[in-house]
Amino acid sequence: MMHRPVVNFFQVGSLVMLLVAVALLAAVTTMHFAIHGAEVQVPALKGMTVAEARSQTSGLGLNLEVDNRYYSGDVAAGHILSQSPAAGTVVRREWRVRVAESLGPQKVEVPETVGLDERVAALRLRRVGLEAGMTARLPWGKAAEGTVLAQDPPAHAQGIARPSIDLLVAAPEDTAPDGYVMPDLTGLPVVTAQAELARVGILPARPRFVDVPVAPVGSGNASPVLPVRPGAVMSQEPAAGTRVEQDVLVKLAVAK
Repeated sequence: MMHRPVVNFFQVGSLVMLLVAVALLAAVTTMHFAIHGAEVQVPALKGMTVAEARSQTSGLGLNLEVDNRYYSGDVAAGHILSQSPAAGTVVRREWRVRVAESLGPQKVEVPETVGLDERVAALRLRRVGLEAGMTARLPWGKAAEGTVLAQDPPAHAQGIARPSIDLLVAAPEDTAPDGYVMPDLTGLPVVTAQAELARVGILPARPRFVDVPVAPVGSGNASPVLPVRPGAVMSQEPAAGTRVEQDVLVKLAVAK
């Protein structure tokens, strides 16, 4: 008679624990379906028109954003070049899917802006369907403030990727530089080229020494081709006139 209340107590306790476990399991199951019910797979959008891609992503509860536009000889204008996240990625609804839109092949001539005032240069670019991209400023006493010193890509460039042209603009002498014009180092002794870069705080990579074929001797009225001096810079990367940041690593090919 004395043990029956104890047995009943354990029975009640076990029943309560069982009910709690069932409730927890139900909560976890509900949460699982709630979470996974709000997840979708990102569709493959490459090759679709922007309108088609927007319709498909909208139907899945995703947000489409055209993040960039590039020229392409392979993908027609108005169609998707690339996407992020990749097709098949599982994301939550309302996720933002970024795409790059094709502008088709490059059909515009890149105008010359070097020597123009910054505002005039921007107008000239807009007239041909281009736009001024990133603008860097360099203290330069040899040109009036606001004068374009360099552009990237250069004038008449073909096969450019984006419809934007980066500009390097002259600033007053006391302005902190945020860009540099890459000088022409070809033909200079490598030590001179390295010193020229070090003068503005640019670090060159270890030079790559290359064999130079012997120049043919001129015949008839043709002038002889002068041989390349050993230790002279034959090529450089980035190219002369390119706007670069101070932390760029310049690669030099040097004659053996």
